Amino acid sequence: MATKLYQLITAIDSKEQAIKIARTLIREKLASCIQILGPVNSIYRWKGQIEEANEFLLLMKTTSNCYKKLEKRIKQMHPYELPEIMALESVDFLEEFGKWIIENTEN
Repeated sequence: MATKLYQLITAIDSKEQAIKIARTLIREKLASCIQILGPVNSIYRWKGQIEEANEFLLLMKTTSNCYKKLEKRIKQMHPYELPEIMALESVDFLEEFGKWIIENTEN
């Protein structure tokens, strides 16, 4: 399989916004599946201060062919000044599941 598969992660402070982003990305075929988890408690350093927030995680299944468009679209929709956008390459996965991801995203 020449196309690489990614699990992409982002976090957002509103469940409603998470659902809106997920539905848009699925509709636009930039991801095949998005799971929303949370709320989770995030503790992080921002502009020299330690911050704490409740956030919702979006776990997205996508391909290397869709990554740049997906990144751009998240940045357009995300309210954070610096959104977390992190892609982890899937090295091992059920072959049929990988095919399903590719079939349900634009190539």
